[in-house]
Amino acid sequence: MADAARARKVADRIHETVARLLQGRIKDPRLGFVTVTDVRVTGDLQQATIFYTVYGSDEEREETAKALRSAKGLIRSEVGKALGIRLTPSLSFQLDALPTTAKTLEDALAQARVRDAQIAKVAEGATYAGDADPYRHDEQTEDGAPEAEETDQESATDAEGL
Repeated sequence: MADAARARKVADRIHETVARLLQGRIKDPRLGFVTVTDVRVTGDLQQATIFYTVYGSDEEREETAKALRSAKGLIRSEVGKALGIRLTPSLSFQLDALPTTAKTLEDALAQARVRDAQIAKVAEGATYAGDADPYRHDEQTEDGAPEAEETDQESATDAEGL
Protein backbone atom coordinates (compact mmCIF):
# COMPACT_ATOMS: atom_id res chain seq x y z
CA MET A 1 0.00 0.00 0.00
CA ALA A 2 1.36 3.39 -1.00
CA ASP A 3 1.45 6.28 1.40
CA ALA A 4 -0.96 9.19 1.01
CA ALA A 5 1.70 11.54 -0.37
CA ARG A 6 2.60 9.13 -3.16
CA ALA A 7 -1.07 8.55 -4.00
CA ARG A 8 -1.55 12.32 -4.22
CA LYS A 9 1.46 12.68 -6.54
CA VAL A 10 0.13 9.90 -8.78
CA ALA A 11 -3.29 11.57 -8.81
CA ASP A 12 -1.71 14.91 -9.77
CA ARG A 13 0.25 13.28 -12.60
CA ILE A 14 -2.89 11.55 -13.88
CA HIS A 15 -4.76 14.87 -13.71
CA GLU A 16 -2.10 16.63 -15.80
CA THR A 17 -1.85 13.82 -18.33
CA VAL A 18 -5.60 13.43 -18.87
CA ALA A 19 -6.10 17.19 -19.15
CA ARG A 20 -3.32 17.42 -21.73
CA LEU A 21 -4.79 14.50 -23.71
CA LEU A 22 -8.29 15.95 -23.71
CA GLN A 23 -6.97 19.30 -24.84
CA GLY A 24 -4.93 18.13 -27.79
CA ARG A 25 -4.63 14.46 -28.63
CA ILE A 26 -8.20 13.18 -28.49
CA LYS A 27 -10.11 14.46 -31.52
CA ASP A 28 -13.53 12.93 -30.87
CA PRO A 29 -16.26 15.33 -32.08
CA ARG A 30 -18.56 14.14 -29.27
CA LEU A 31 -16.12 15.51 -26.73
CA GLY A 32 -17.58 18.79 -25.51
CA PHE A 33 -16.00 21.54 -23.46
CA VAL A 34 -14.74 19.24 -20.72
CA THR A 35 -12.66 20.14 -17.66
CA VAL A 36 -10.96 17.66 -15.36
CA THR A 37 -11.78 18.87 -11.85
CA ASP A 38 -10.24 16.18 -9.63
CA VAL A 39 -8.55 12.79 -9.64
CA ARG A 40 -8.70 10.36 -6.74
CA VAL A 41 -6.50 7.31 -6.52
CA THR A 42 -7.00 4.38 -4.16
CA GLY A 43 -4.31 3.68 -1.58
CA ASP A 44 -2.96 0.69 -3.53
CA LEU A 45 -2.71 2.81 -6.73
CA GLN A 46 -4.86 0.30 -8.64
CA GLN A 47 -7.88 2.47 -9.42
CA ALA A 48 -8.24 6.11 -10.33
CA THR A 49 -11.49 8.04 -10.51
CA ILE A 50 -11.38 11.08 -12.76
CA PHE A 51 -13.98 13.75 -12.01
CA TYR A 52 -14.92 16.06 -14.86
CA THR A 53 -17.41 18.78 -15.73
CA VAL A 54 -18.92 19.61 -19.10
CA TYR A 55 -20.11 23.06 -20.07
CA GLY A 56 -23.39 22.64 -21.91
CA SER A 57 -26.66 20.75 -21.91
CA ASP A 58 -27.48 17.29 -20.58
CA GLU A 59 -27.22 15.89 -24.10
CA GLU A 60 -23.68 17.26 -24.45
CA ARG A 61 -22.80 15.70 -21.08
CA GLU A 62 -24.03 12.30 -22.29
CA GLU A 63 -22.08 12.60 -25.55
CA THR A 64 -18.94 13.57 -23.66
CA ALA A 65 -19.36 10.56 -21.35
CA LYS A 66 -19.60 8.29 -24.41
CA ALA A 67 -16.49 9.88 -25.92
CA LEU A 68 -14.54 9.41 -22.69
CA ARG A 69 -15.61 5.75 -22.46
CA SER A 70 -14.47 5.13 -26.03
CA ALA A 71 -11.10 6.85 -25.43
CA LYS A 72 -10.47 5.15 -22.08
CA GLY A 73 -7.93 2.68 -23.53
CA LEU A 74 -5.84 5.40 -25.17
CA ILE A 75 -5.98 7.55 -22.05
CA ARG A 76 -4.96 4.62 -19.83
CA SER A 77 -1.98 3.74 -22.02
CA GLU A 78 -0.79 7.36 -22.03
CA VAL A 79 -1.25 7.58 -18.25
CA GLY A 80 0.82 4.39 -17.89
CA LYS A 81 3.64 5.91 -19.96
CA ALA A 82 3.54 9.14 -17.97
CA LEU A 83 3.52 7.45 -14.57
CA GLY A 84 6.27 4.93 -15.15
CA ILE A 85 5.04 2.62 -12.38
CA ARG A 86 4.69 -1.16 -12.56
CA LEU A 87 0.89 -1.29 -12.74
CA THR A 88 -1.20 1.33 -14.49
CA PRO A 89 -4.35 2.13 -12.52
CA SER A 90 -7.71 1.37 -14.08
CA LEU A 91 -9.56 4.56 -14.92
CA SER A 92 -13.18 5.47 -14.33
CA PHE A 93 -14.75 8.76 -15.33
CA GLN A 94 -17.30 10.38 -13.03
CA LEU A 95 -19.32 13.49 -13.85
CA ASP A 96 -18.58 15.94 -11.04
CA ALA A 97 -21.71 17.01 -9.15
CA LEU A 98 -19.96 20.00 -7.58
CA PRO A 99 -21.28 22.65 -10.04
CA THR A 100 -24.85 21.40 -9.63
CA THR A 101 -24.52 21.35 -5.85
CA ALA A 102 -22.99 24.82 -5.86
CA LYS A 103 -25.85 26.14 -8.02
CA THR A 104 -28.42 24.68 -5.60
CA LEU A 105 -26.60 26.24 -2.65
CA GLU A 106 -26.38 29.63 -4.40
CA ASP A 107 -30.13 29.52 -5.11
CA ALA A 108 -30.88 28.72 -1.45
CA LEU A 109 -28.67 31.59 -0.29
CA ALA A 110 -30.37 33.99 -2.71
CA GLN A 111 -33.78 32.98 -1.35
CA ALA A 112 -32.53 33.50 2.21
CA ARG A 113 -31.28 37.00 1.30
CA VAL A 114 -34.69 37.89 -0.17
CA ARG A 115 -36.48 36.64 2.95
CA ASP A 116 -34.06 38.52 5.21
CA ALA A 117 -34.73 41.72 3.25
CA GLN A 118 -38.49 41.20 3.61
CA ILE A 119 -38.18 40.63 7.36
CA ALA A 120 -35.96 43.70 7.74
CA LYS A 121 -38.51 45.79 5.83
CA VAL A 122 -41.36 44.61 8.08
CA ALA A 123 -39.30 45.12 11.24
CA GLU A 124 -38.17 48.60 10.21
CA GLY A 125 -40.91 50.52 12.03
CA ALA A 126 -41.79 47.87 14.60
CA THR A 127 -41.53 48.34 18.34
CA TYR A 128 -41.24 45.85 21.16
CA ALA A 129 -44.50 44.34 22.41
CA GLY A 130 -43.69 44.97 26.08
CA ASP A 131 -41.58 47.49 27.91
CA ALA A 132 -38.55 48.88 26.19
CA ASP A 133 -36.39 47.41 28.97
CA PRO A 134 -38.28 44.44 30.46
CA TYR A 135 -35.60 43.48 32.96
CA ARG A 136 -35.56 44.41 36.64
CA HIS A 137 -32.59 46.32 37.88
CA ASP A 138 -31.12 46.42 41.38
CA GLU A 139 -32.37 49.94 42.08
CA GLN A 140 -36.02 49.08 41.34
CA THR A 141 -38.65 47.19 43.34
CA GLU A 142 -40.93 44.54 41.90
CA ASP A 143 -43.64 47.09 41.05
CA GLY A 144 -41.14 49.09 38.98
CA ALA A 145 -40.87 52.06 41.35
CA PRO A 146 -37.42 53.11 42.45
CA GLU A 147 -36.40 51.86 45.89
CA ALA A 148 -36.32 54.39 48.70
CA GLU A 149 -33.05 54.31 50.51
CA GLU A 150 -33.49 53.46 54.16
CA THR A 151 -31.60 55.43 56.71
CA ASP A 152 -30.36 54.10 60.01
CA GLN A 153 -33.01 56.10 61.90
CA GLU A 154 -35.90 54.53 59.96
CA SER A 155 -34.55 51.05 60.59
CA ALA A 156 -34.18 51.76 64.29
CA THR A 157 -37.75 53.12 64.47
CA ASP A 158 -39.08 50.06 62.69
CA ALA A 159 -37.22 47.80 65.10
CA GLU A 160 -38.66 49.60 68.18
CA GLY A 161 -42.19 49.48 66.81
CA LEU A 162 -42.24 45.72 66.74
